[in-house]
Amino acid sequence: MHIVWLMTSTRETTKWTPQLWGILLVLGGALFLDALDVSMVGIALPSIRSALNLSTASLQWIVSGYVLGYGGLLLLGGRAADLLGRRRMFLVALGVFAVVSLAGGLVSSAGLLIGARFIKGIAAAFIAPASMSLVTTTFPEGPMRNRAFSVYSVFGASGFSLGLVLSGLLTEVGWRWTLLVPAPAAALILVGAVLLIPKGEQVSRAGRKFDLPGAAAVTAAMLLLVYTVVEAQSAGWASAQTIGSFAGVAVLFAVFALIETRSKDPLVPFAIFRSGALRRANVGAVALFGTYVSFQFLITQYLQTLAHWSAISTALAFLPAGIVVAVLSLRMGGLIGRFGPTRLVAVAFTCLVVAYLVFLRVGVRPDYPSVMLPAVILIGLAFGLGFSALSIAATAGVPNHEQGLAASLFQTSFQVGGAVVLAVVTAVVDAGGASKVISPAATVSAYRPALIVITAIAGIGMLVALSGLRRKAAGSVPDAVLDVEPDQDQVRALPALQEEQAQIS
Repeated sequence: MHIVWLMTSTRETTKWTPQLWGILLVLGGALFLDALDVSMVGIALPSIRSALNLSTASLQWIVSGYVLGYGGLLLLGGRAADLLGRRRMFLVALGVFAVVSLAGGLVSSAGLLIGARFIKGIAAAFIAPASMSLVTTTFPEGPMRNRAFSVYSVFGASGFSLGLVLSGLLTEVGWRWTLLVPAPAAALILVGAVLLIPKGEQVSRAGRKFDLPGAAAVTAAMLLLVYTVVEAQSAGWASAQTIGSFAGVAVLFAVFALIETRSKDPLVPFAIFRSGALRRANVGAVALFGTYVSFQFLITQYLQTLAHWSAISTALAFLPAGIVVAVLSLRMGGLIGRFGPTRLVAVAFTCLVVAYLVFLRVGVRPDYPSVMLPAVILIGLAFGLGFSALSIAATAGVPNHEQGLAASLFQTSFQVGGAVVLAVVTAVVDAGGASKVISPAATVSAYRPALIVITAIAGIGMLVALSGLRRKAAGSVPDAVLDVEPDQDQVRALPALQEEQAQIS
């Protein structure tokens, strides 16, 4: 049976059944797992660096390996969810995630660890679009989906917060435990998914095929891009190696575009980008996650290596952000219904830019009350407001058969933004000599340009968000519709309105 049949509705209201809550619990658990894994590894990085004797550039691959596997295959994962079935892909990928998590915690070399993280990211690339598109196809557009996404976001915030605390505690015992814990968590979610997500999903391929050449081209392009940025510092930005690598990236992206325009069943039908709201949501995802994962990478090194904070103290320093997101996410359904996603995204990026500006005042000795805490709270506000609003903007009005594509595009921007921005920030840190200097003051000075880069990228995200406000003021149909809590007739009419606006745009 179709999942949407689980809901009983009238013109006035749509009721939540116990099974709907169970499905949302399982799907939110997958987001919880992703957030748990990211936050746990982030805090453990200094310990991993010491144990495996890694440079700054090598250390970032522990993070980038995961997010590149994640972002590089998300488009294919979204297509697989649409063509092979969302439930089926969710279950298979979750099983792989559990097995590779266990393997990653047992390896003894940096290369094997990075490889395990990459494969784990690939598994997540099939979990995320299946999970997100299951949410969007289970809950109809409007107040019900807004509420579902607000609850869904709470799982992410809770996973992030719990991951911080667990990482601090487990790293004190041994950094390997931070890599092993996601394995039983994934197994538990897998059992819940088998029991709660209904079978019998109607999947019709109707002659559609997987665009494997396109997937290979775009994944290779993103891998080469991050590798080029990371290695440019040692090879030289003007060296033949760096220039040749950037040329190779351009060629691969051009090949991808050529494949997509000539394919009868492209991985990414470029017509979907006619939606201004979708474009802004994807740029926002790059700026939001890219700057945060880079910020966490830098500040974890700063607190544990320079200021000699313990892992648990570092984790607790970030914890207020997770708490703010968890509390705020409970209100997101009402906030989005009242103010609309466009306004909330603009406020989110304003908070993000101010947070990074505040942190630029950091000195040799961490000033938690007046510098770190305000910045962390503002970052929590930015994520709490931004993630749900961007998610809704990225998928609003998209037909059910393309929900996997829309979800995977959004998640791709999120993850690839993390990898590319982190690679740039790492290159800036290495250029400043942070891995070579001895003086604490010189180390902070080497970090500061990287913090300025992070702030500038967040500023670009804010400008894009403000451009959305200007379009809304000029009468942009999608955002205008989303700024009013619709009744069921409005919900049914919204896709047609957005398609018409996309054609106008």
